[in-house]
Amino acid sequence: MRFERFAAIDWSGAKGKKHKGIAVAIAAGDAAPSLVRPDKVWSRRQVLDWLVETADQAPTLFGFDFSFAPPFVARGSYLPGEDVPDSAKPFWAYVEAQSDDEDLGAASFLEQRHRKHFYFGKADGTKANYMHFRAVEQRLNDQGGGKAATVYDAIGAAQVAKASFAGMRLLHRLDGRVPVWPFDTVEAGKSAVVEIYGRLYIRMAGGSGRKLRHVDDLNAALAALGSPPVRDDLRLSDHETDALVTAAGMRAHAAHPDAFSPPALTDDIARTEGWTFGVV
Repeated sequence: MRFERFAAIDWSGAKGKKHKGIAVAIAAGDAAPSLVRPDKVWSRRQVLDWLVETADQAPTLFGFDFSFAPPFVARGSYLPGEDVPDSAKPFWAYVEAQSDDEDLGAASFLEQRHRKHFYFGKADGTKANYMHFRAVEQRLNDQGGGKAATVYDAIGAAQVAKASFAGMRLLHRLDGRVPVWPFDTVEAGKSAVVEIYGRLYIRMAGGSGRKLRHVDDLNAALAALGSPPVRDDLRLSDHETDALVTAAGMRAHAAHPDAFSPPALTDDIARTEGWTFGVV
């Protein structure tokens, strides 16, 4: 697949209408990655609108750093004991129907609709009982790629659970408009959406996987990924550095022969759980 641009979106599942935790970066051609509307505080709906508007302008690979579906293969259900769909796209529609939060939020899905499935703290018992992983997360962990998070963990600063279920609402609204890999076929010359994991690209660049907190560290990672540097006078947040290095990492990984056909990705996994772009 050949793409002219690689866009990385550092996502947020926070409550509210605008989110300082969202950052968008694009690596176009061979140029250094750059932030899209760097002074803007994005809403999730604005990200959706921007993606749809720009997807037809040039073949672009859009990456979002949330889990596109909960684990299914190992447990036989996204929410065992509940009457819920058994494949990703209908499940996205279910999350949409069960979430009335503003700006594509999904906190109510976790906190009210299906509270028993999510770990919010010690009152919920043993955390290990909630630590269920998808096939791609297990593969990443086995390869030493770091301790992947699970969508059932609803505590901590990252809030991967709320971010992921809010993201599923976005994916539902993209269905039929922009292909989402690997649930859809990616066509040559067309834009597509993939799941990303920022820490993975930092590791690809030779880092420890920790946040890049200085522009010099960011530029060292970009150089390792074959990218020109950004200006050294930029003052960047963690979210912005994550988006910038991930855009460059997506561009570098797209050249891998197995980028869109990782050996461990089966049809069943592709239909139910999806895959993280960059894990082979």
